[in-house]
Amino acid sequence: MAFIRELPLLVLAFMLVLSVANIQVSEAAGRPYSSQLSAVKFNQAFSVLWGPQHEQVSNDESGITIWLDKTSGSGFKSLRTYDSGYFSAAIKLQAGYSAGVNTAFYLSNNEIHPDSHDEIDIEFLGTIPGQPYTLQTNIYVRAANGGTGRIITGREKQIHLWFDPTSDFHRYSIQWTPSKIVFSVDNVPIRKYSRTGSAFPTRPMWVYGSIWDASSWATDNGKYKVDYNYQPFIAKYTDFILTDCTQSKAAAECS
Repeated sequence: MAFIRELPLLVLAFMLVLSVANIQVSEAAGRPYSSQLSAVKFNQAFSVLWGPQHEQVSNDESGITIWLDKTSGSGFKSLRTYDSGYFSAAIKLQAGYSAGVNTAFYLSNNEIHPDSHDEIDIEFLGTIPGQPYTLQTNIYVRAANGGTGRIITGREKQIHLWFDPTSDFHRYSIQWTPSKIVFSVDNVPIRKYSRTGSAFPTRPMWVYGSIWDASSWATDNGKYKVDYNYQPFIAKYTDFILTDCTQSKAAAECS
């Protein structure tokens, strides 16, 4: 009888073993992602877009550190565009006073469609000590610069994270398929946007990362500004995964 009572627990344990066997743990982030995908070195996938004096690629090329001070921020861009796919990075944010600072990981085609661009954003909005970071997600479709586009959908969905994003790396991901967009944190979906009509991005986009001064709106609607007495403001990215839905290994992420 004791064995029968314990049987459900044994079955559950067996299922957990099978699940763990199918994931790979990122050494940098300490978080799982599909074993079919592997991280790429920064220089194989990206180049610095602006602020080259405010970036440092790691010695093993697995990641990059970028920073903002009173002279400049910094940004990087993927070497190619993607029609859809799974895009992910482990990121560690600035501790302490970071009000007004915008740290981002996103997709965009603004460079070739400046007045009618598409964009899928993960943005971290800086904060004051004692208050949590805000994670903001955006989806723009054929939008003009400055947020005055022909179609804007899903702008400024915000959450507060359930952990301290400054104490360690955590994985932030965008799954963009022909039918949906899913934002995830440490493999936990935080937002899903399904395709129901024309208000959906379908044109190729690059992948970007950046840090910049967004004092006019980022923290409490601009109440708290960037205070350069606390500079530099640092963001660390590593363990990049970039894959498109045409690759067979990305089947699970593109389903």
